[in-house]
Amino acid sequence: MKTLTLALGIAISGAAIADSIIVQSTTSTKNSGLYDYLLPILAEQTGITVNVVAVGTGQAIKNAMRCDGDVLLVHAKAAEEKFVAEGYGLRRHDLMYNDFIFIGPQSDPAQVREAYSASDALMRIKNSGSKFASRGDDSGTHKKERALWKVAGITPDEGSGEWYLETGSGMGATLNAGITLGAYVMTDRASWMTFGNKMDAELVFEGDPLLFNQYGVIPVNPEKCPKVNVEAAETFTQWLISDTGQQAIAGYQLNGKPLFFPNAN
Repeated sequence: MKTLTLALGIAISGAAIADSIIVQSTTSTKNSGLYDYLLPILAEQTGITVNVVAVGTGQAIKNAMRCDGDVLLVHAKAAEEKFVAEGYGLRRHDLMYNDFIFIGPQSDPAQVREAYSASDALMRIKNSGSKFASRGDDSGTHKKERALWKVAGITPDEGSGEWYLETGSGMGATLNAGITLGAYVMTDRASWMTFGNKMDAELVFEGDPLLFNQYGVIPVNPEKCPKVNVEAAETFTQWLISDTGQQAIAGYQLNGKPLFFPNAN
């Protein structure tokens, strides 16, 4: 963790910067309520107003590459590192993490509860003929899901429209569709914890190290996007990775359970 400083090492105190920025963000951070909790604290301490555009990670990266934001906050590390390597981001910081989980019908027709790995869970779903609802939207969750199918040696597109159902929608809509259809769904834990329409669906698999879900934060590079609010974007980023910001993230809980775990570097 770091103390809160500007790029030049000047300490920030109180409402030192009265400004606004656009953050291109993954949907899970917004839908979980994290921003509703964090941003008032940030505003009080820095004077910065943050406008969040919450879309899938893939779309958020595209938006930032088009200079439609000052900061990128998403969860697809390889794509984030590519964003920086191509000059669109100044630097990437690990920010926080949680994990992905599988949810499914209480009856668990594919016996996913007995799976010993994420790959085994996916094989059980496919081999049992059970339905699987995918976001299919190039989000961070979708990228992770596709990587897991690859590890399992399964090409789910062969079952597209039959047992493999791509919603092309966000996490909440995909959970709603999956639960209604009695399908299995992979989701980030924070989205599931705050999701209100669980019906008879339950968490059926968790704990595989491959389900680790890392979030990163990246200020957009003004050399690519001259209109970026550099000072406010840097202040926002440094606040998030500072002791103050990291403690605030750790303090966001639901029923006594944290939704995200800070791990800034």
